[in-house]
Amino acid sequence: MDAILCQKLTKKFGDFTALDGLDLAVEKNRVFGFLGPNGAGKTTAVRMLTGLSQPTSGKAYVSGEEVTPRNLSLRSKIGFLPDVPAFYGWMTGREFMLFSGELHKLSPKDNNLRADELLELVDLKEAGKRRVGGYSRGMKQRLGIAQALVNKPEVLFMDEPTSALDPMGRRDVLNLIERLSGDTTVFMSTHILSDVERVCDRVAIISEGKLITSASVEELKHKYSTSAFEIQFEEEPTPILTQLLKMPYVKTAEVRTEGDLKVVYVQASDLAKAKTEIPGIIAQSGLTLTHYELTTPSIEDVFIQLVGNGAKA
Repeated sequence: MDAILCQKLTKKFGDFTALDGLDLAVEKNRVFGFLGPNGAGKTTAVRMLTGLSQPTSGKAYVSGEEVTPRNLSLRSKIGFLPDVPAFYGWMTGREFMLFSGELHKLSPKDNNLRADELLELVDLKEAGKRRVGGYSRGMKQRLGIAQALVNKPEVLFMDEPTSALDPMGRRDVLNLIERLSGDTTVFMSTHILSDVERVCDRVAIISEGKLITSASVEELKHKYSTSAFEIQFEEEPTPILTQLLKMPYVKTAEVRTEGDLKVVYVQASDLAKAKTEIPGIIAQSGLTLTHYELTTPSIEDVFIQLVGNGAKA
């Protein structure tokens, strides 16, 4: 049984279609990245999957149960971290965790144990004695993750969990997500591509409310992008371009200007042959080589190819 299943999930606001017939399956105990530019429909989908919004048409299932605003039993199986979690600033971190546990009807004993366990998990054990109003943005985000885990959810939904954080805060949140994988299904909507590449097993890419593709990160990189040779010389590199373009295995060869540098980028259809022959072509050119590297494709390369440079950021 899939942890999450969407069948033709659609949401309209008047004449505007925010999500258009989403078909999606997410396996259990995976970190799943829901990727798209701002305005693509990510938050709309998350709100429907958590029962906060009702679809115009289509169905969604989480942990085998149909998601509806009235399905109260499902709430015990899911956790939710919104993009900007809200807190009572006058509460301490521990008081807020106890308050969250009471909402889930934990016994006083279990509530105290769970609060301490989760504050330690998110590295807020000492800070839990302080008022939340004095927390940094990163600390609040980690507290938000802790409250989303109070009920030991089978599925944790996270909407843009790192979008407003500094590098240290992002690192801490991503470390937490990695620690959760294997025990909890994490559904993470984001437009930050490096986060997806670091923590996600599989991803779906949407744009303008429509699903473009869904696969593992490695499958997407293999299918939609190509490794490239990055070559730099002390001299003007244009002369070697003619020789490279004569090679039958060279798909593209171009010179790009990067600051004061001119870099030759070569994509090959036969990577093994290119690795063997390109060094010889460089040697015969008589140019002074300063840098030679085979670059591997990233999820950003895939995203740009599928969504395009015109996507909103």
